[in-house]
Amino acid sequence: MQPSDSLLRADAPQVRETAALEVAPTPLLAKIAEAERERRVIEQAARVKRQADIDEAGGIEKWLHAQLVAAGLAVTEDPATLTDAQKKSYKERKKAEASEKRRLRKLAWQAYHATHINHLGSAVFYNDLVDIDKFDIERREDRAKDLGLPDWTTPTKLASALGLSISRLRWLAFHKDVDTGSHYIRFTIPKRDGSARQITAPKTDLKRVQRHLLDNLLDRLTVHSAAHGFIAKKSIQTNALVHAGADVVVKVDIKDFFPTITLPRVKGLLRKSGLPEQVATLVALLCTESPRDVVDFRGQTLYVATGARALPQGSPASPMITNALCVRLDKRMAGLGRKLGCTYTRYADDLTFSFKKKDASSTAPIGSLLHGVRVVLQGEGFELNAKKTTVMGGGARQVVTGLIINKRPKATASSPSTSATRVPREVVRTLRAALHNRAKGKIKEGESLAHLRGLAAFVFQSDPVKGRAFLVEIDALEAAATN
Repeated sequence: MQPSDSLLRADAPQVRETAALEVAPTPLLAKIAEAERERRVIEQAARVKRQADIDEAGGIEKWLHAQLVAAGLAVTEDPATLTDAQKKSYKERKKAEASEKRRLRKLAWQAYHATHINHLGSAVFYNDLVDIDKFDIERREDRAKDLGLPDWTTPTKLASALGLSISRLRWLAFHKDVDTGSHYIRFTIPKRDGSARQITAPKTDLKRVQRHLLDNLLDRLTVHSAAHGFIAKKSIQTNALVHAGADVVVKVDIKDFFPTITLPRVKGLLRKSGLPEQVATLVALLCTESPRDVVDFRGQTLYVATGARALPQGSPASPMITNALCVRLDKRMAGLGRKLGCTYTRYADDLTFSFKKKDASSTAPIGSLLHGVRVVLQGEGFELNAKKTTVMGGGARQVVTGLIINKRPKATASSPSTSATRVPREVVRTLRAALHNRAKGKIKEGESLAHLRGLAAFVFQSDPVKGRAFLVEIDALEAAATN
């Protein structure tokens, strides 16, 4: 993934799912909707209270008996001791008791369903019973405490932390191979090579949940120092700076990076980090999704899963999960680099190695490096994307995460920056031309000021003077557009 792709994604035109046109609610409809929300809140509270009563009574059967006794519907007589006349009355009372039992069992099930996850869909293992199994790491609680993870020991605590009811939590996490709706918006954006990149972005409710998970859980997981993507105080520039001035740079790409990180791998990471079984299952489901085809069947739109649940490219939670899951990969790659005399960094699925020659006669062991990289990737459950492997010598243009890292002899009037990294000239020229055309009222289709601001910020990282000038120009254009 190149930085320019990231900038494009931030403001790319989104091809959204087909949906009914939204109609502005009238005051009457708004009142009806508010009344419905209040009804659901009251109903949910009643069900939670009923489950508490059931637990206090010692289980459903004891609660049922108590309710029948209180209603005067419990039948305790032995029919063998009754006369024929009494048996007729007995049968009527048994019918009334059975009818009330069915009603009460329905209420008890609704109460259980409102306070327990119970089931999360096909092919998803879940059990409401809290237990320790063979997949629990030793001293799990200590591990979670050492990482500073939140005290999410039960689904109830997780739901409360996320501001959700149990029913809502189950709805967001539930997996269906064929569904009538989706929690994601799917669209494509162009890659640098002209092909399409599939983006799967969560809708508002799920995005809020994923951001909360990122801020309060995922950001606390262990990552390797070689990782530079989506980490505080690190960026495409810190990644590129590590390799600035190198004699030889080797770039390697992981094939199908996000789709390779499936639900079981995410759940395993969370369990090893100290989360209990049920919470790890729920969080893993909240952060993964299956690739889906949208199918029209008998007038109904269906979303049909075509593969396993994996990290969606477009979720705010996905990048940090990849960083935490790739700790062992990064350790092994860094070790390989030390053995061969090169430096290693990773930005998402882009792996970079750089060599600095000790003398003019020394050569970089490229063959040994690529063989080792392939072995490590396979051992960690990934695959090398051979088509994107690039070897760049000092005499050629060296680009790492979108920035040029070749040695610059000295500053010039046109390029006063002496930074070890710099934005390619074509990016600067494209931005300058776009701003010039906008000033003359010529706006390219699909282009927005937000996208241009992203490009300007990209330039600012390595050339603050030039980048700031672009940002000032964009501010002026925005001000003119609002007047």
